[in-house]
Amino acid sequence: MVPFAGYSMPVQYDDLSVGDSHRWTREKASLFDVGHMVQHRLSGPGAASLLLKLTPSSITTLPTHHSTLSCLLHPHTGGIVDDTVITRLGPELFYLVTNAACRAKDTEYITQHLHDHQKNQGKIDWEVLDNWGLIALQGPLSASILQPLIVPPPSPSSTIDIPAHEDLNLETLYFGQSRFFHLRLSNGNISSLPMLISRGGYTGEDGFEISIPPSLTISTTQSLLDSAGTDRLRLAGLGARDSLRLEAGMCLYGHDLDDTTTPVEAGLGWIIGKDRRIEGGFFGDEVILRQLRPVKEGGVGIERRRVGFVVDGSPAREGAEILSSSNEENPTATTDDGRSGEGIIGRITSGCPSPSLGSNIAMGYIKTGYHKAGTIVDVIVRGKKRKATVTKMPFVKTRYWKGITAPA
Repeated sequence: MVPFAGYSMPVQYDDLSVGDSHRWTREKASLFDVGHMVQHRLSGPGAASLLLKLTPSSITTLPTHHSTLSCLLHPHTGGIVDDTVITRLGPELFYLVTNAACRAKDTEYITQHLHDHQKNQGKIDWEVLDNWGLIALQGPLSASILQPLIVPPPSPSSTIDIPAHEDLNLETLYFGQSRFFHLRLSNGNISSLPMLISRGGYTGEDGFEISIPPSLTISTTQSLLDSAGTDRLRLAGLGARDSLRLEAGMCLYGHDLDDTTTPVEAGLGWIIGKDRRIEGGFFGDEVILRQLRPVKEGGVGIERRRVGFVVDGSPAREGAEILSSSNEENPTATTDDGRSGEGIIGRITSGCPSPSLGSNIAMGYIKTGYHKAGTIVDVIVRGKKRKATVTKMPFVKTRYWKGITAPA
């Protein structure tokens, strides 16, 4: 167990090593307790327009029960306050998940801009779902584990949040979509409240994130474990979660993203909606929209960008310097430890051995011009130069559920 954002979090469980837990997730299914993440609900007139200001996402065209990865942005600079997943539950009702480590600054940020926005837009209700559970069921067996537990809602329905449709078939719930479901628990009872189940996750595998009312968190988690059995489903901790997300090319805030980094630099330009690229209207648009345009088209482009690496020898960890491979040390330009600083073209932000590939992978920021796949650079690992190859991400092919693919 390790302390993290006010919680005690398991790095691994005693039945599997980190590497074995990683491979288990890729081959079968794992259950991650991610209840430390902060869950929010925004509702009321002006909720959508507030999100249009805080994020670069196409909130206006986001369908009900669809989700999008997004970022909360700083005014003027376009730096990333936090990354978030936004789910639309109604015309002016949204569910957001943000990072636990950013809770204090996110609270201050939302409070300030919510107050300013309400002066012109009317009351917006913001609820932090304290003590709610959040578990992530991830891996190729996830749907077959969850499906038998989904049951029709009791009659009469206990909540107005149940959507009008009653489609209980997970085959028609695609990546980036969500529904409210009741589950049959181990004791034979049907959950008294519905749970928001979203198809997606942080591993690159098919899977689901389940938001659970406080009274049902333990019973729901135990029901999944009991129903699946240990031959199909195991608990997994932070260690496997980190290596899985890195193989999938996903960012971790505070490492791969921070307040000084824009979505364009982070390789997240795709989260900026097509309509937002034309209309702007979000914090930092004066910076971000110019970064999206190449210099030859009147923009400014970017000087650095996030890329992946495969590293020879020992794994490169956060903070490792990236050098142009043709540069020799120059004693006239030195770093704090006295080593030559000439030729430094970037830094590693995350890195680890890849259990799936059997090689050392990393991601980091590199000077534009060195970012193309196949470029050879040097990375300083434990004081020694190691060859690294710029590589496209994800490192491992994602397997999100997007429907049954017709045979060729």
